[in-house]
Amino acid sequence: MMRSARSSDPNLVRMGFMPLTDCAPVVAASLLGFAEAEGLRVNLTKEASWATLRDRIAVRHLDAAHMLAPMPIAACLGLTPLPDRLIVPLMLGFGGNTITVSRALWADLKAAGAPTRLEASGTARALAEVAARRRREGAPKLVFAVVHHHSAHTYQLSYWLAAAGILPNVEIDIVAVPPPLMPSALAAGQIDGFCAGEPWGRVASVTGSGRCVTTNIAIWRASPEKVLGVAQDWAEADPERHFRLIRAVYKAAVWCDDPANRGELARLLARPEIFDLPAEILEANLDGRIALDNGEEMQVSGFLNFSRSAATFPWKSHAAWFYSQMVRWGETKMSADGYARAQATYRPDVHRAALAPLDVPLPTANAKIEGAITAETAVPSTVGRLFLASDRFFDGGIFDPDRIEDYLASQPVKADGPR
Repeated sequence: MMRSARSSDPNLVRMGFMPLTDCAPVVAASLLGFAEAEGLRVNLTKEASWATLRDRIAVRHLDAAHMLAPMPIAACLGLTPLPDRLIVPLMLGFGGNTITVSRALWADLKAAGAPTRLEASGTARALAEVAARRRREGAPKLVFAVVHHHSAHTYQLSYWLAAAGILPNVEIDIVAVPPPLMPSALAAGQIDGFCAGEPWGRVASVTGSGRCVTTNIAIWRASPEKVLGVAQDWAEADPERHFRLIRAVYKAAVWCDDPANRGELARLLARPEIFDLPAEILEANLDGRIALDNGEEMQVSGFLNFSRSAATFPWKSHAAWFYSQMVRWGETKMSADGYARAQATYRPDVHRAALAPLDVPLPTANAKIEGAITAETAVPSTVGRLFLASDRFFDGGIFDPDRIEDYLASQPVKADGPR
């Protein structure tokens, strides 16, 4: 594959992002001096869609990017139009997504008994009842949008639907729409709901076109969302530059998590070149305030977590879970080679090496059993003490990365094979 020529500047990083609240560590690293303190100069560009961002890093117009957590895995597995070797040395946090539906669908869900306070199980059951009624009546299938097919949103939404007995893309259609266009698509009646990172669910709510019904942390309490995706050849060409980038974004993530910085961070993200939205919308996202009905809000603890509880750590078990969902929904076949390549994309070894000079507590393990931590738990760490928060799934599911085939065999709702 032909690659765009690398810059001759050894301290330059060309980095892309999408306008979502969880781009904050990348934006803050670039614009608030964290990268500069590491001797780096960042050329930061806002992309129009995840597909554009994916392709620009594949042809090396970008060196690194704020990326969807499964996207580098899909690229390494050859599931994207331009197969690529990307690595994930750092996560950009947990949470930050909502599932938002049209006002008409919300009325149907309430009539079917959906809870009003963002609870995942009851809302999924109500959606299954509404979808079944529509089938009986010969009504068109519901259409939900995700930001990209290889996204945490796709797999979170599909997991949530399947737990209620709904087969994704058979009983409810799932389409890809760039996140900034989702509120307009919902208002126009082109979709019935969407799963996206904030602030787009809140935009739909405050403009009257939608209503948030649940969040990704209600589905999976410590759900991985975005990552720092890096071109492997760029990282290997100058490992120390790569390490400096990881440290800059990590320090920015810690800064973004400090409640004292939320106002400044919201104003930074509100700039025309980032979001071009009112700062109060973005500050509500950072505070975990979810808009409900008639101006009411619900405070969701831990809704967006940039760095706490090792939220920047690239667990291989997260990569393994995403691979399991790609297999489950027929995007690829289970194979030892594919599983190994998927796990190799996430690089906890690089993460530890880059952050070693900072003496921050990091897990000594590379993987864990996902869904098994139900309360704050101390785990072995490189220095000091480290506590991980709950990572439970809403349906009580457990994912053991060492037993992936048993896990796949146990799933009652899954695709028959690769599409």
